[in-house]
Amino acid sequence: MINRAALRANLATLRRALAGAELWAVVKADAYGHGALTVAGVALDEGAGALCVATVGEGVELRAAFPSARVVVLSPSFEHQHRAAREARLELAVAGGRLPEGIPLHVKVDTGMGRWGMREEVVTSSDVVGLMSHLASADTDAEFTELQIARFAEIAAAHPGLTRHLANSAGILRYPSARFDAGRPGIALYGLSPFGGDPAEDGLAPVLSWRSAVAQVKQLRAGESTGYNRRFVAEEPTWIGIVPVGYADGWRRGLSGTEVLVAGERRPVVGTISMDSFAVVLPAPVEPGTPVTLIGDGLLAEEHAARLETITYELTCGIDSSYRRARRVVV
Repeated sequence: MINRAALRANLATLRRALAGAELWAVVKADAYGHGALTVAGVALDEGAGALCVATVGEGVELRAAFPSARVVVLSPSFEHQHRAAREARLELAVAGGRLPEGIPLHVKVDTGMGRWGMREEVVTSSDVVGLMSHLASADTDAEFTELQIARFAEIAAAHPGLTRHLANSAGILRYPSARFDAGRPGIALYGLSPFGGDPAEDGLAPVLSWRSAVAQVKQLRAGESTGYNRRFVAEEPTWIGIVPVGYADGWRRGLSGTEVLVAGERRPVVGTISMDSFAVVLPAPVEPGTPVTLIGDGLLAEEHAARLETITYELTCGIDSSYRRARRVVV
């Protein structure tokens, strides 16, 4: 379930941090699992200057829904995709080689990310409208981030007249010098902390809630187990609830031991996460249909990400909220 009010509040927080620079909403990977069309519509209504995606295919899908929006493809594209990009009036990031013609282009320079981007001579053409780079460690390394900002500023000074955009979520929230003409917030739009902590510390509100319900309740006798490989064996009579969500839905196997909310109370997840279900310990039997919250209502995605030793981006991008799984999981 998507909280549009929280999304609007996050957009307002990020606009304030940008202090006049444009906000370009990053909605790639189905808006980090939140639903690209929904998020894009809200972002545009709240004044976003552009929508940013990873692929031409994502851009074409957005164009069909938002005929007048600027749509910028941030990742590499290939020659066979350029016709579709022209027809959909997309803007493409480029990092060298032969530049496509008749398409608005954003030259990407590598200021320290060490991924894709021009490193030596910056190649431009009459189609180039923007200059961009990407911060490698704005969430962890202030010294290197300032170095990247300085490098980008030097390159931008040599190419006046282009729209300059560098800052990601962490850059927008922590580095005023990274604002330039536009910022590209991704994870912060969704009320997830780019720093791995409590998003409220940066005035962000989680947008996504993930809910299901208890499907079956049973009592394990002492010595009985639940799930594959008997990873949880009851030491005493133990009530458990079976929740019909599993790793096929994005509820990762490594989340055994995390907590969920059952009727609003935190309860531990036990045993092996199955493809389509997991078990949770109950203090007493509950009725089938009792609500279970996996994310939301004060239970942060950051907690599950810490359990997995990963980042919230990976967790939310892995949620399958498609119609095929809709009867099993509500996001």
